[in-house]
Amino acid sequence: MRYLLILSVFIFIPLNFTLPQEDVKDSLKYEIQEVTILGTRTQEKIIDVPYSVFRVDKEDLVYGRKVSAKDVLADVPGLFLQSRYGNHDLRISLRGFGTRSNSGIRGIRILQDGIPESEPDGESVIDAVDFTGLGGVEVVKGNLSSLYANAPGGIINFISNLYFPENFISYNSQIGNFGYTLNGLKLGIKNANNRIFVSYNYSGLSGFREHSNEYEHLLNAVYESYLEKATLTISGNYVDGINKLPGSLTSQEFYANADQADPSALTFDYRRVTKKGRIGLKYKMILDDADQNEFEITGYGSLKELEKTDNLYYNTSTRYSLGTFVRFSNRSEIFNRMNIITAGMDYAYQSGPVNDFDNISGQKGISILTEYTESLSNIGFYIQDHFNILPDKFDMFLSGRYDNNVFSKDIFIPYGFTDTSRVFGKFAPKAAFNYKLTPNVAIFTSYGIGYDFPALSEMENSPLTSNIKYSVNPDLNVEKSQNFEFGLKGNIINEGVEFMRMVNFDIAFFDYEIYDEIVPFIINQQTYFRNAAKTNRLGIESSFKLQLIDNLEATVNYIYTRFRYDSYKALLYNPGGDTTENFSGNYVPSVPRGVVNLILNYEFEISDRLSGLLQWDCDYVSSLFVGDNNAQKSSPYFTGNMMVGLNFSTNYFNAIFYIGAGNIFDKKYAGFININAYDGRYYETGEPRNYYSGINLSYKL
Repeated sequence: MRYLLILSVFIFIPLNFTLPQEDVKDSLKYEIQEVTILGTRTQEKIIDVPYSVFRVDKEDLVYGRKVSAKDVLADVPGLFLQSRYGNHDLRISLRGFGTRSNSGIRGIRILQDGIPESEPDGESVIDAVDFTGLGGVEVVKGNLSSLYANAPGGIINFISNLYFPENFISYNSQIGNFGYTLNGLKLGIKNANNRIFVSYNYSGLSGFREHSNEYEHLLNAVYESYLEKATLTISGNYVDGINKLPGSLTSQEFYANADQADPSALTFDYRRVTKKGRIGLKYKMILDDADQNEFEITGYGSLKELEKTDNLYYNTSTRYSLGTFVRFSNRSEIFNRMNIITAGMDYAYQSGPVNDFDNISGQKGISILTEYTESLSNIGFYIQDHFNILPDKFDMFLSGRYDNNVFSKDIFIPYGFTDTSRVFGKFAPKAAFNYKLTPNVAIFTSYGIGYDFPALSEMENSPLTSNIKYSVNPDLNVEKSQNFEFGLKGNIINEGVEFMRMVNFDIAFFDYEIYDEIVPFIINQQTYFRNAAKTNRLGIESSFKLQLIDNLEATVNYIYTRFRYDSYKALLYNPGGDTTENFSGNYVPSVPRGVVNLILNYEFEISDRLSGLLQWDCDYVSSLFVGDNNAQKSSPYFTGNMMVGLNFSTNYFNAIFYIGAGNIFDKKYAGFININAYDGRYYETGEPRNYYSGINLSYKL
């Protein structure tokens, strides 16, 4: 109720407030022309939308190693990234959403060129994204459940390098410690009405831990055709790879030898073998000569084959996924005020067989232990209205989405289990307001309801539920959140001074009440999920990008969080008998209280054809708890990284070379927390000191 009151005050004040013109110095120039589509599902200027939006631009991706998404997203304010090894099992946490996942990304919608990389059930693995071939990344933070399914934390869209100025062919190569190699080719061709971008990479990594080697073949392609008042886009990717899994360590093992593997990982040869492909088609058109009505239809399908091993099973599965979404937008005037209304429908479906065999020292046994088919269908309808209350000043956004999810699981082996299905239907409304104090400085606020539906893997029944004979968990509920946010963002350029010529800032305060939070727990290294009754998430995200002097830029990001269980009693499995423990008042595990990130970029020019970049990047992460009982926590850590790059360019040829060092102080830290591990195996080792270099050779056709 207190936040609804704040929203009403926010509506009243702008109607009676205008920033005096004499307070704006003539020497100041404000420039924010970037647009976002993710935040509103239609094209809007970032300064006009009531969200915290961050963009990694193409020029930010020129230099540096690209092993995983962590190399691309590590400096995005508000994101907390935990990486086990390589590009696999990266955990992305945004305002606590995504923290529960011990494999893949949850609570954050992942897109590639606007096509979902997230599975229909909301789980995301981003090994099909080529991080060496990106033209940018857009991150929208905050609750977007009123526009997208399974997006209470936000949206991340990886954008391929389709908008190149000239035709080109390029070769890129990277090498580094621990057997890291990457070699790839890229081709970009365009004419007045067509563009195509194709990339292929092979990467390999021996790993810094025992039993952590991996390799991957990756192909990405995007084609775009420009018709009269219409655009047709066809995109696809294919990945074929294997990665060995070293497993988690106990505290004693971690501090004695952080590079070792879990003995079970060696005995049972923990690994994943993945083959998957996806193709998508998008058609967008303007329906009238006044450019007021826009229609878009998108369809996509994917096939994924997975083999994985653990201490119990040799598992094989096939997953078929397909989806479509339709959107219509109208721009017109109501009472002489601009109004944009957007409505659409999303549909997604996934299904496939799963088989479990005996794991005999990493080899598949003869007999099938379990055989079943699991499926999920999701259909969602949404509508949003953007009304400009005061011209070029004050905007109101009202949106809502209804989702219906149907889970089902049919057991064939062993007999005796009950084939079951569960249906969840939820409506997520949201109200948001944006007021521009100046043309490029704005305050914004929002209040809404968000939902995070369980993934198929999270619906696995556990020994602690009310009916262990059901094929899906009969007790697990949808996670609901009530989300309030208030923020200030802007970009100021003062052309009349040498020091602090540019200041870009984004500050957001959020207060979330989470009901039935989905929490992982582990029995015999098998992960299951249950609900915590109520959680409070309070936090501040701040980001400042400063041009200190010519060619020297500093970025400072700071995150403060206080995530606690208000009410949470859980049944715990113990060999001697189950017990109940009260976790109320405890802090949510795997969430640091504070994160500080500092980046210094110095650009230099040696000649007209030769320029470069010198970069220092460091992070401080406070301690964090590893389990709901708060009995143990990892140590805080500080890491520093350096990189220098050179860019040589002629009329037809371009060469980029860089060298760098990560974790230069060789700090030992836990790079990933295995939450609520049954046998104390919480810790996955962060990458030690490492060196790398790379080269990119490009020829303009």
